[in-house]
Amino acid sequence: MLAVPVNTDDTMIPQLPLTRELVLVGGGHTHALVLRKWAMCPLPGARLTVINPEPTAPYSGMLPGFVAGHYRRDELNIDLVKLARFAGARVIPDKAVGIDPLAKRVLLAGREPLPYDLASVDVGIHSAMPEIKGFTEYAVPVKPLDTFSRRWSDFLHNAQGTARLAVIGAGVAGIEITLAMAHALRSRGVTPEVVLLDSAGIAGDVAAGARAKLLKYLADYQVKTMPGQKVAEVLADGVLLDSGEVVPSDFTLGTAGARPHEWVQNTGLKLQDGYIVVDEMLRSSDASVYAAGDCVHIAHAPRPKAGVYAVRAAPVLWHNLRAALSGGKQRAFHPQQDYLKLMSLGGQEALAEKFGMALAGPLLWRWKNQIDQKFMAQFRDYPAMNTAALPDTVADGVRELLADSKPLCGGCGAKVGRQVLSGVLAGLPQATQADVSSRPGDDAAILRDGERFRVLTTDHLRAFTEDPATLARIAAVHALGDIWAMGAQPQTVLATLILPRMSAELQERWLTEIMSAAAEVFSAQGAEIVGGHTSLGSELTIGFTINGVREQEPVQLSGGQAGDVLILSKPLGTGTLLAAEMAMQARGEDVVAALHSMQQDQAVAAAILHDAHAMTDVTGFGLAGHLLGVCEASNCAAQLELAAIPLLAGAAELAEQGIRSSLFADNRQVAAQMVLPDTQDAKTKAMTDLLFDPQTAGGLLAAVSADAAADKLAQLKQAGYPAAIIGTLSAGEPLISVA
Repeated sequence: MLAVPVNTDDTMIPQLPLTRELVLVGGGHTHALVLRKWAMCPLPGARLTVINPEPTAPYSGMLPGFVAGHYRRDELNIDLVKLARFAGARVIPDKAVGIDPLAKRVLLAGREPLPYDLASVDVGIHSAMPEIKGFTEYAVPVKPLDTFSRRWSDFLHNAQGTARLAVIGAGVAGIEITLAMAHALRSRGVTPEVVLLDSAGIAGDVAAGARAKLLKYLADYQVKTMPGQKVAEVLADGVLLDSGEVVPSDFTLGTAGARPHEWVQNTGLKLQDGYIVVDEMLRSSDASVYAAGDCVHIAHAPRPKAGVYAVRAAPVLWHNLRAALSGGKQRAFHPQQDYLKLMSLGGQEALAEKFGMALAGPLLWRWKNQIDQKFMAQFRDYPAMNTAALPDTVADGVRELLADSKPLCGGCGAKVGRQVLSGVLAGLPQATQADVSSRPGDDAAILRDGERFRVLTTDHLRAFTEDPATLARIAAVHALGDIWAMGAQPQTVLATLILPRMSAELQERWLTEIMSAAAEVFSAQGAEIVGGHTSLGSELTIGFTINGVREQEPVQLSGGQAGDVLILSKPLGTGTLLAAEMAMQARGEDVVAALHSMQQDQAVAAAILHDAHAMTDVTGFGLAGHLLGVCEASNCAAQLELAAIPLLAGAAELAEQGIRSSLFADNRQVAAQMVLPDTQDAKTKAMTDLLFDPQTAGGLLAAVSADAAADKLAQLKQAGYPAAIIGTLSAGEPLISVA
């Protein structure tokens, strides 16, 4: 969480407490640049949060090129998860639905309101036209760009023969996308029949010279233009005009102008035509809320909606946010009067227009491409940040332990290794109390309580995400793993929390976020948080101790039988993905998917697998380590089918690149009791290494009778678990064979 700075003379600087919260609402171009600048010069004591519905933010300048097929989807996207890691910020993949300036809270669609001391809004605009009957059901707005790019990719992939398209809105944006779609279809051997509709004129937002050239390119692509036509209704297979004419369409796109998001209307902020009014400092009518990009109206210098103004505003917004949080002097934003417009023309050609002059051709496309690539390079190639050097003199062994320069992982990747832990636990005295029926090292403690059994377990996680609420939910699911694996019903919970040093106000905010998120998870399982302990430390750590009950003897590791089938309820790969995310090498969408997987509870899976012969949750010691625990306790061998093991998106690629959790080497020591594939194939070796990947809030590994396995698997899949049959148990010494 918080680093401890080191002076060049090796004297330690005390850890700086957090005192202020800055929340960026939206991942627009201005905020993306603010995040990058923040990384280069952060404000000590301030925590930065960015909220965006998706883990990526598309760059609008390259959208026509992507639609035309000149760019891949990943070339279009700014990875906000990676950018947030670079900036030391937390990213919340959720949709803002409101701001309450009086309470200083951002309202979210999927979680509790988020408090702030200072907020900034950069949510862009949208092109949806709900006032047109049928638009929401049958048309696609060009903005938000994420939705459009997905829908277009699907349509293009399935297009054959002749494709009929209707575009509502014939401004520059509509024309660029129209030409791009026509070009992409032609490139795939599909004949486009495109109609461009507008209630006004065609290309009315550019000078006459540029308009003439745009009309020529539309004619070259055989686009039918229909100016002065008002749309009455969008149909499943066409567009009904006010005149009664129906324009046939297999793909209807809305590009007609910029529209502010509806939720902005209810913020109480001063608005102009639905846009947030900002002054020369980019402040709204509420001094604690700033705004930039297409969602604003610049009161002192009104400008059209264009990305160039968003980019130019970024340094000013960054400066003023820092100044507002630290008592500094604000700086004024003075947008230029006009700007060079570079418009894509379908193929690798572009049109340039400024001061009424217009030129077009391939050379201008190459120039535009250079500008766009230069902008995006800021979010692909991040400079290495300075880290504190080791003192000249350190104890023997320190340099060897740090030789690989790998940062210590969070989550279960921070656990003590299986070999060390087993050795220590083996030396502890055996339980002598009559009501204790478990041993040190078992998944959880089992106590007899009259005619029933109590299951006690404890677990905690070192933070691997900057979002306390997400960590709390994952820590709760993780701690419940042993309860579920033993088939018990959770009853009571004790929480153990260590917060980074911060002000009393922020302590209250963080604790509220953590406890609310955890209580939501436990309440859904019928368990209650009844107490715990909190303290301040160097980083965030969240742990829970859980008491569960079961009427019959709990499912344990020792019940596995020869012939049993092994079922895994969740995919592997969290350790690798989290290690890669720390190193800024994982795709943001893969990281978010992994976080969602870790938050998926196992209650229904445990109920389906309640009569398993043996069961455990796959966590820090990896699949191999936990399966070996079953084999040793059950005195049997196991066979794993490598290709059948489910993996999280991105995990195999990262493993093939050599990404490993800091616990990997310890976990791999169990390979001495395994027969691994003898191959030099990189993919097979990467898949094999994922057997030793430490999992956080991983799935249940159950040994079930062969007769019941297919039915159990079907039930798990029906319940939404990406489960798989991955192997079998057999008679023999504890040994795992992998094929």
